[in-house]
Parts: sequence; structure tokens; C-alpha cells
Amino acid sequence: MPRAKRSEAQRSARIHNRKAQDLPLNAEVAEVEVDDPLALEPGEKIVTLRSIRNDPLARLHSHHQIDEAQFRGGRAFQDDWEKAERGPRAVDPTREYVDASPSREPITERQRRAVLRLNRASRELGADGAVLVHEVLILGLTMEKIAERRGLSGQRWMDYLSKRFRECLDRLALMYGFATPRRSGVRAG
Repeated sequence: MPRAKRSEAQRSARIHNRKAQDLPLNAEVAEVEVDDPLALEPGEKIVTLRSIRNDPLARLHSHHQIDEAQFRGGRAFQDDWEKAERGPRAVDPTREYVDASPSREPITERQRRAVLRLNRASRELGADGAVLVHEVLILGLTMEKIAERRGLSGQRWMDYLSKRFRECLDRLALMYGFATPRRSGVRAG
């Protein structure tokens, strides 16, 4: 006897809303579509809330100020920074030596490749671009704070820094392979 297929009404009755309803007062969130971890079918998506309060890159992406390639390039830079940062630490001569202290971990191949990519990114972005990217993506500073740290004031400087940061994200997207270079001089026939 063939098995009866479930109707759409039966299937939709099982779906329930897993979205948070009560958020803290100072929460800043944006909706994002991700793969459903509880899905029965591969590729099913759900809409979740992502905190953007301390994540300037996610804030720019959720407000459509940067595109997907720029966002992924920035995330790849952050990922490389986290990998490279976890390496050996400097010896602290003020700490007491203990026989059972764990030995320092050697640098892994992943860390080495991450450092090489960061060095390449620094060369491609230039000194000012590398500092700007570090201040936004690693330190999480806003354009207002960056302008203030540099002794700059006014909306024109913040607009300039924002434009320069988006240019840096374009370079990162190209470097990490999330975008392709634009062809200049190509005319429409």
C-alpha cells in the first residue's frame, strides 16, 4: 500500500516561530537568512536576528551600505586576524617560572598562511588603509571615533573615511576572491 504524502497544510502546521520576541532594551539587531539547523530538507532557510551593536561590518551590511563581496572580504580579514593572533606569546620575565607550565604552542601552517595574507592585505591597502581597516574591523570603532582619534572633525571627513573604508573592503574582496577586477576601457558595442 503506497504511503500517503503530507499535504502542505499538515507540513506548515508543524512549523513554529523560533524568533526571539523579547529583546533587551539596548539591543540592536538585524534580520538575516541562514540555513535551518533543524531542517528536514537540505537547503531550507530561516530568518534569524543578528546583533549588530558591536559589529560595524554587520551594521554596514544590514543597512545595505556595503555589498555581499565587501562583507565577506571583511569577514575573511577578521578570520585571518583571529588565526594569526592566537600564536606564541612573548615571554613575560615578571612571571614566576613554574615547572609544570605548558610549553608554548608552535606556529601552525594555518597561522602562517593567515599572517602571509594579512601582510599582503597590508601592502595592498597601504599604510592608511591598513590602519583604517584595523580600526573598524578589529577594534570596532565607528567613523566618528576614528575621525576624533585623528583630530579630524566634520561630516566631510567622516564621509571621506567611510568612502575610503569601502574602497579598502573592495580591495579585500578582490584579494580574498569574493569579487573580480573591473575591466577598464571596455566599451559597449
